[in-house]
Amino acid sequence: MKLVKDGEKDVKHSENVSEKEAEEAFAKIIKWIGEDPSREGLISTPKRLVKAYKEYFKGYSEDPQKILAKTFGDVQGYDDMVIQKNITVQSHCEHHLAPIIGVAHIAYIPNLKVVGLSKLARVVEVFSKRLQTQERLTMQIAKTLMEVLNAKGVAVSIDATHQCMTMRGIKKEQATTITNYYLGQFKEDLGYQNRYLRFISK
Repeated sequence: MKLVKDGEKDVKHSENVSEKEAEEAFAKIIKWIGEDPSREGLISTPKRLVKAYKEYFKGYSEDPQKILAKTFGDVQGYDDMVIQKNITVQSHCEHHLAPIIGVAHIAYIPNLKVVGLSKLARVVEVFSKRLQTQERLTMQIAKTLMEVLNAKGVAVSIDATHQCMTMRGIKKEQATTITNYYLGQFKEDLGYQNRYLRFISK
């Protein structure tokens, strides 16, 4: 078993299921829905699904804390918020394995050091590439940034569409979900929080 940090606890990532076993499971599901997994158009689908799932859920084998390990201290006293908007979110809900598609906005207030801007997007990517709820995803990103960067404050917002409710169930195609999580000065000082919300709404 491989242990992967998720920002709150260790996640056990099983390596005991072979790719062949996963392919057989997908073939069985294809047969269960009423198709023939041996026909020309589907014969390679289980193999393609295994490859796709490796990409969808690669976050289980990545450590967001390592991504944030390299920081820069030469910021000449900069102590206002750093904001990154419109980071693409592509995840899957843990209830139906249906896609979650949207954007994330991140802000943090540095405490003597900053991190490369691409690293913020990579942290979003790591947590997105796991089975998720949007609420937990928002919190995991915020708590990891706060802890690893020792930031004075962190704000994270996600606006996403859940295909588990647009393509099935209630089928409300235009519905989106917005989640916010604030830590440190963003939680304690409404001035910071309101400035952040104005910036991301432009």
